[in-house]
Amino acid sequence: MRVKAYAAPAAGLPLAPTTIERRAVGPNDVLIAIRYVGICHSDIHTVRGEWGPQPFPVVPGHEIIGTVTAVGADVTAHRAGDRVGVGCLVNSCGRCAPCLGGDEQYCTEGPVFTYAFTDHDGTTTQGGYSTHIVVDADFVLSVPDSLDAAAAAPLLCAGITTYAPLRHWGAGPGKKVAVVGLGGLGHMAVKIAHALGAEVTVLSQSLKKQEDGRRLGADHYHATSDPGTFTELARRFDLIVNTVSADLDLNAYLGLLTVDGVLANVGAAPGPLTVDGFLLGSARRVLTGSMIGGIALTQEMLDFCAEHGIVADIEMISADQINEAYERVLASDVRYRFVIDTATID
Repeated sequence: MRVKAYAAPAAGLPLAPTTIERRAVGPNDVLIAIRYVGICHSDIHTVRGEWGPQPFPVVPGHEIIGTVTAVGADVTAHRAGDRVGVGCLVNSCGRCAPCLGGDEQYCTEGPVFTYAFTDHDGTTTQGGYSTHIVVDADFVLSVPDSLDAAAAAPLLCAGITTYAPLRHWGAGPGKKVAVVGLGGLGHMAVKIAHALGAEVTVLSQSLKKQEDGRRLGADHYHATSDPGTFTELARRFDLIVNTVSADLDLNAYLGLLTVDGVLANVGAAPGPLTVDGFLLGSARRVLTGSMIGGIALTQEMLDFCAEHGIVADIEMISADQINEAYERVLASDVRYRFVIDTATID
């Protein structure tokens, strides 16, 4: 079926209205009428060619909320009228150890992401800046009715990207957690870490968002532009979640970890990391990374957010504002996530 969408025709060119072909609904497929889709920094990196050559034209978008309009004959978990979500994953091999263990994002044969990837049928995936999408039912998530649909859209990437390392590394009562950066990812990390029961500190370049940080659930807020911060907070934290995509002096942040402390990177730094091995060995510290989460964990995250009333702080835009929104994301001029009203795609 032909559907309306917004696509980047080539690297660096503005996104523009177009039409794309969606596959016919197969036996295990779900057809979703998309209602809202969040703008992720990954969308911008991809369409600007910053993550290498892409199969243009590319329709970005992997923070998708919509309504089921049709299901295949073998689908039992979803039915027409259900409110559902689609995140960064739309397929995987289903056979390897990570897939069988619920970590489809680490599929050894290669996960299939929601846009700019080759699906198992040889077609190129196209994302949620469109009116409809067809997705394998195993990768469709149930969105609790208590969550505001528009504000829940960023949970499908920003939410699970931060929930996964917080859960994996045991954020909770008695744990001191720091969040580096208070942007689209960081503001979700603060909300989730607070709801998990951890003592939460925001580490940001300046104090200009301190009031927001406290409102979101932070117990403490420090400016990393002040060298005294790294002295004051030395060996303080059990877990640091780094959400920024810029180059950082990771050694300075490693020094803030206690014995067995973990620094988990979820931001995508542009180059290789330089780490002082002594800082790791002197306190048995861990430097690690994390990439979204599997389907079961993403559903757990949505249910957790519903239980605790957690959604993203958003600014709604129309489709014709996408290119302007990209520039504002790059200028850090959004608090804290843009969401596209797909009813405006024409």
